[in-house]
Formats: sequence, structure tokens, C-alpha cells
Amino acid sequence: MNNLRLNLGCGANHVDGYLNIDKFGKPDLKLDLETFPYPWEDNSVAEIRMHHVLEHLGQQTEVYLKIIQELYRICKAGAKIHITVPHHRSDRFFHDPTHVRPITPVGLSMFSKRLNNEWKARSKAFTLLALYLNVDFELTDVAYTPSEVWCERYPNNVSDMELLVKESDIYCNLIKDVKMTLVTVK
Repeated sequence: MNNLRLNLGCGANHVDGYLNIDKFGKPDLKLDLETFPYPWEDNSVAEIRMHHVLEHLGQQTEVYLKIIQELYRICKAGAKIHITVPHHRSDRFFHDPTHVRPITPVGLSMFSKRLNNEWKARSKAFTLLALYLNVDFELTDVAYTPSEVWCERYPNNVSDMELLVKESDIYCNLIKDVKMTLVTVK
């Protein structure tokens, strides 16, 4: 179990090489991800996959923050957490009544001690969650999946991610999904 990899909230999407975990269906392990503690030892997990899961968890802030603490506790130093969520300005996020919170790159960045210390030194108005919770993750990658609306609206600029992000600050439904990678710092 030196390279334990978890597919949390797998649903029907079982991934080879991962322990597939969900509260429903037929996973390798049935587990409610809002029940603590998780059944893995400290520093035992090398990689986590959360594909369209995190936006369904932690409707109460305390539960969401405990999930983050549990992920940190079970991850080894350098462990990667791959997160895919619907973009927070997409109707796909709002249409599903089981989506309880938007997950954004800025929100996940609040779990970085390095950034928390920078913000604190510059008196920035961000919640210093990494320092309060004693967790430390670096957001190392953010990728956007353009929506059909984007492709129709900008057929000559479909791959221009800079324009996509800029326009999504103004218009909704241009980005379908956001893929992010957190790396555990210990």
C-alpha cells in the first residue's frame, strides 16, 4: 500500500489502479465522505482523484473544512489531488440540486500556507484557512474545459484560454469544467 491511490466519490466510474470509493452504488469500498475520520492512516495516500465530487460535499462549512483536513491528514508529502468540478458560473453547477458549494481555484488557494503568509504580510482580505486549519496544499495546475456556448461564440478562438478566462468574468456558461491539481506540502 506504498502508493495508495483513491478515487473518492467514484460513482459508476471505477478507475483501474485506484481504490474506488463511494457512498452509493458498487464501489470497492462504501464510505460517506462526510463521516470522519477517514479509514486511512496519516501520510498513507499518494494520489487522490475527485471527479465531480467536491461540489457535492460539505454543505455546512465545518464539514467542508473537515474534509480538507482529512485529505491533508491522509496524504503523503507531495501527494497529488486531482479535482474536477463544474465551473461556478455555469448553469451545470446551478441545475443540480445536490451541488452544495462552488469550488474555485481561489478558494482552493486559501489552503496554501505560503499564500496565507504572503496575504497576511500584505494585509490582504483573504481568509487564512491553511493557517487556521493547519493544512498546506499548493495549487499547481488549473485547466478549463470550454463549453459548447464558447465554441459557438468564438469558433476562431476556441483554444485561446486567456480570452476564455477573461470573457468568463463577464459572461456565464463559457466554461464547462475546471480541472485543478493540489499538491500536499508537509
